[in-house]
Amino acid sequence: KLIYSSDLESPNTISAVRPGARAESISAYIDRLQTLETLAKSFDGVQNAYAIQAGREVRVVVDPSSISDEDAGNLSVRMRERIEEELDYPSSIRIIVIREQRYVETAK
Repeated sequence: KLIYSSDLESPNTISAVRPGARAESISAYIDRLQTLETLAKSFDGVQNAYAIQAGREVRVVVDPSSISDEDAGNLSVRMRERIEEELDYPSSIRIIVIREQRYVETAK
C-alpha cells in the first residue's frame, strides 16, 4: 500500500501542537532564564550562574574556597531537585557546576 503525505502528520503539524514551539513572548523567555539564574544563585557558595541554550542549560560558578569538590557534586544534585520542584520547563535542564582554582606566578 502506498502512503501519501496527506495520510501522515507533517512535522509542521506536530510542532504546532506542542506548547511554546511556535512562539513565545520575549518577556516570558527572559523571565524563565532569570528565574533559573536566580534559583541557582540562591545556593550558598555560588558566585554566578548563567542560563544558556534557551534555558536548557545552567552553568554555575562556585567559590572554590567555600565549596569542595564533593560539595560541588552535591550542589548539582540539590539544584536539580529544586528545579524539578519549583520550575515549569518544557524539556530537560542540564546543570553544570564549575569549581576552578588557579594559581598564577610571574617570574621576572
